[in-house]
Amino acid sequence: MTKILIVEDELELAKILRAYLEKAGFTVTMATRGDAGLQAWEHETPDLVLLDLNLPGLDGLDVARSIRRKSETPLIMVTARAEEADRLIGLELGADDYIVKPFSPREVVARVRAVLRRSDRGDASAAQSKIMRIANIEIDLAAHLVQRDGQPVDLTPTEFNLLSALAAQPGRVFSRLQLLEAAQGVAYEGYERSIDAHIKNLRAKLEVEPRNPRYIETVFGVGYRFRKTDEPGSG
Repeated sequence: MTKILIVEDELELAKILRAYLEKAGFTVTMATRGDAGLQAWEHETPDLVLLDLNLPGLDGLDVARSIRRKSETPLIMVTARAEEADRLIGLELGADDYIVKPFSPREVVARVRAVLRRSDRGDASAAQSKIMRIANIEIDLAAHLVQRDGQPVDLTPTEFNLLSALAAQPGRVFSRLQLLEAAQGVAYEGYERSIDAHIKNLRAKLEVEPRNPRYIETVFGVGYRFRKTDEPGSG
């Protein structure tokens, strides 16, 4: 069964989320401190982590940093912080999604399923026997692997899906909302700007010069596109 780790210091909220997730068929482990959550992640190897930002013991952002140094385990940030900067920091650390309190437990279950689907952990039928090659980048959709110049590039599930959507149609301009739907399977109004953080992460991993990208081009006022290989580079 798919295993979910909840790291949440509000015990009653954690219990409610566990009940909803278990009813949906997941196995759930809980921790109420950041340091305990990191230990649970190391020992339980969950398929997805629901991670609160404001935690005792170790801040949620520090937990996310520690996880991302070692693994691409799908992460959903849960936060009561209203500031956009805090949410963007979480996304830049490699979170696949974020949910702002207060929220519906049913929404959390839906978001968990969406992240698992695009990580190819929750739905094995999502694998496709197809490899895309554009310039010096190779994207293996079945294996969920990306290489640049023959060297592996570690991407989060969200980053992989964004890259796959853009690279599948070079030259096409995608709006942020379209990319959000491509990455998450559903477009949540108000979350479009999270795409900017994911694109920044993608460029940092793919580009030799992220500030002068060769692959993913900003189309100001519209969104992003994957540049056709015969086009000159620009910002």
